[in-house]
Amino acid sequence: MSEPAVLTERNGHILTVTLNRPAKRNAFNPEMLCRLADIWDEVDADPDIRACVVTGADGHFSAGADLDRLVGALLSGAEPENEFEARIQADLSLIYKGFLKEHVVQTPLIAAVEGYCYAGGTEILQAFDIRVAGENAEIAISEVKRGLFPMSASTIRLPRQIPYTVAMEMLLVGEPISGRRAAEVGLVGHAVPDGTALAKATELAEKLAANGPLAVRNVKRSVLEAEMKTETEAFGRELELGMEVMASKDAREGPKAFLEKRAPNFTGS
Repeated sequence: MSEPAVLTERNGHILTVTLNRPAKRNAFNPEMLCRLADIWDEVDADPDIRACVVTGADGHFSAGADLDRLVGALLSGAEPENEFEARIQADLSLIYKGFLKEHVVQTPLIAAVEGYCYAGGTEILQAFDIRVAGENAEIAISEVKRGLFPMSASTIRLPRQIPYTVAMEMLLVGEPISGRRAAEVGLVGHAVPDGTALAKATELAEKLAANGPLAVRNVKRSVLEAEMKTETEAFGRELELGMEVMASKDAREGPKAFLEKRAPNFTGS
């Protein structure tokens, strides 16, 4: 029996998710997207998961959507070959949930990118909070080269996250940029020696997971919700989220641990 298209490994408060179709350079097929959609729900249902690291198997993040089973046969209405194709045919929104187009995971997401990160790989990358890439990783929004449209929010997110002209060149020309260049323009936060992206992402996850979990989640919520509000409205929501944190047990534990020169015992309450 073949391995599932997505693997998960739990280590303390950190969940590592591995895109696992190495023979296809981890291209997204219906199974992968359904499993990701389910994982996002599981992550948010478990407050003990404080950080989620996503990487790809065998030296590549993802080469994008599977042009055969996802873009071709499935979306043309062909007979489903398995339960995952049947699920997506019954509910196409699972594609966008898997790609994190509209679904917001409350837990911080950290990407570890090596090798190819094309099309859908770069689309989902833009939904991550913290991003690490190997310096020679190839990152591209390449849909136009196949006469396709990037349907998972790149035309909206990319020009908001990096300089306009860089975003438009990526979107309209479709050529890849290196992990090093991605760090220069702010698409990723760290460009590291090839083969070390997962180690760096895990290091950041461990530091993040040691922080107050309620504080971390509410900071992320405040940042993301502010995108939909006027500045005045965002100030009000920031106050609500901030006061929830400041009234928590963790807000008492953190300063107490600091004064007592010990590591804090955060509980998320």
